[in-house]
Amino acid sequence: ALLCGILVTCPEDPLRYLEGMIMVIIKSGLQNLLWDMCIAPSMKPNIRRLSETYLEQLFELDDQLMTPELMIKACSFYTGHLVKTHFCTWRDIARTNENVALAEKMNRAVTCYNFRLQKSVFHHWHSYMEDQKEKLKNTLLRIQQIIYCHKLSIILTKWRNRARLKSKKKEDELILKHELQLKKWKNRLILKRATAEESNFPEQSSSEGSLVDETLKCDISLLPERAILQIFFYLSLKDVIICGQVNHAWMLMTQLNSLWNAIDFSTVKNVIPDKYILSTLQRWRLNVLRLNFHGCLLRPKTFRSVSHCRNLQELNVSDCPTFTDESMRHISEGCPGVLYLNLSNTTITNRTMRLLPRHFHNLQNLSLAYCRRFTDKGLQYLNLGNGCHKLIYLDLSGCTQISVQGFRYIANSCTGITHLTINDMPTLTDNCVKALVEKCSRITSLVFTGAPHISDCTFKALSTCKLRKIRFEGNKRVTDASFKYIDKNYPNLSHIYMADCKGITDSSLRSLSPLRQLTVLNLANCVRIGDMGLRQFLDGPASIRIRELNLSNCVRLSDASVMKLSERCPNLNYLSLRNCDHLTAQGIGYIVNIFSLVSIDLSGTDISNEGLNVLSKHKKLKELSVSECYRITDVGIQVRSLRSSVKEVLTLALCSDY
Repeated sequence: ALLCGILVTCPEDPLRYLEGMIMVIIKSGLQNLLWDMCIAPSMKPNIRRLSETYLEQLFELDDQLMTPELMIKACSFYTGHLVKTHFCTWRDIARTNENVALAEKMNRAVTCYNFRLQKSVFHHWHSYMEDQKEKLKNTLLRIQQIIYCHKLSIILTKWRNRARLKSKKKEDELILKHELQLKKWKNRLILKRATAEESNFPEQSSSEGSLVDETLKCDISLLPERAILQIFFYLSLKDVIICGQVNHAWMLMTQLNSLWNAIDFSTVKNVIPDKYILSTLQRWRLNVLRLNFHGCLLRPKTFRSVSHCRNLQELNVSDCPTFTDESMRHISEGCPGVLYLNLSNTTITNRTMRLLPRHFHNLQNLSLAYCRRFTDKGLQYLNLGNGCHKLIYLDLSGCTQISVQGFRYIANSCTGITHLTINDMPTLTDNCVKALVEKCSRITSLVFTGAPHISDCTFKALSTCKLRKIRFEGNKRVTDASFKYIDKNYPNLSHIYMADCKGITDSSLRSLSPLRQLTVLNLANCVRIGDMGLRQFLDGPASIRIRELNLSNCVRLSDASVMKLSERCPNLNYLSLRNCDHLTAQGIGYIVNIFSLVSIDLSGTDISNEGLNVLSKHKKLKELSVSECYRITDVGIQVRSLRSSVKEVLTLALCSDY
């Protein structure tokens, strides 16, 4: 009944309609339920009640065949057909409504999607425009800064030119004044000599008078202060003291403050007494910036007087046998601004090592070479207080008492070291270097001479550092494998000193060829290097910038190497081919084609007078060493002297015929 009511009436609100019809059915009871009970009377179909006679006529049945079962089936079929027809109609209407609702939803979804897409695009466009505005703003600021700097540069240039012009004008006036004074002095001197000759005075008296007049009239104290300082800077401390005793004017010149910024007592250590050093330091204590006591044998009281120099920045007490921890204590308390400290070969102990981080907070250069009385514990003190974290140069040469643990202490306290020197230290091993570079990764310059136990493992450990200069000498454990690490890890290497390393072969030179920044290469006494290795090295980009090349005692090199040098080294200034026996006159001819060459060492080679004559054609050569060249005679030297008058140094030691 509900379904028939919905199908026939098609209400606008089906749910509310069903609720109302259900209430009607409940009130009337289920026993009175009819199939058209939910249909409005005006919409009910006009159906006649079927009678048995009508059914008989409809289905052409006989009276004896009309039974109640057939009647029930007919009604059921008719009812099912009616329900099916109305349900399909309702289903089509419902589907039409769903399609309309779905289309509306799709339209709303498309509208929402387009809105979000526009919003996203606008957001990206807005961000892009903001970035462009920021870039434009930064560009404008940069342009304004450039214009401002350019204006300042123009102003400073004009000011500098004007200042130079005034200074030059003032100097010209002073020079003119001195020239006039000198001219007057010469005229007076000539007049006095003429008067002396006429009066028959002794010649000696006349010369003495002229010297006195010269001293009185030619006064250099009238020169600019800068010129006076430049003159006195060329004099030693002893000469300055003597000049101060000439007269009052010279004494005033020797008392210029800038002249006493640096005092070198090492040049007069055997002449000057402690008393004068005390008085000098007391008088110039506020001006002294640099003191050098190298090798001075002084009393402890004299060293204590250094503490009065509050502005001291550099102190050198190397090789001072009387310098002790007590002297260091007084100096550290009075001179906290020391930047450079050289304690080489002194008797300091762990007490001094404890004072360094406590007082010298800005210490940058420290030399402890050959100081063997401090221990690993002293190195541990470097990390106390503010520590020596600003230290950039450290020299530990000859400190054989330092163990692997000591190098760990150095790494913990001095992480900023860039230059490290460790010479004459046979106890130095690969483990020491590994412990040091664990935290000292800023090392750029490294010097290890006299360390026979260093091997290729050291180069592997140093791969974390950005080395630019390395120096190894007299090491037999360094092989070609080290140079492979150099090729891969040190592209900015500029100086290589690997003298007397017998394990280096031609393969090492091939590994060095890609180094574009290499300017100095020293492979002296590397006897296994030959023409093939040098040719492979010169074929790479390293040959373009090389300025200094030392191949002394590389006995396998021949004229082919010199020819390659003349072709690939346009900037070579210094070349050493000492004791290269296979070098002939043809190779000497190739040397002339190295136009930038300034100095060359051909000692111990087979060069003769003809080769010397060929070298005389080189225009820039200033230094030539041909010691132990037994084929050179006086004739060759004479030709050489005629054709090369501009040369500065010519070494001819042990030339048998000279």
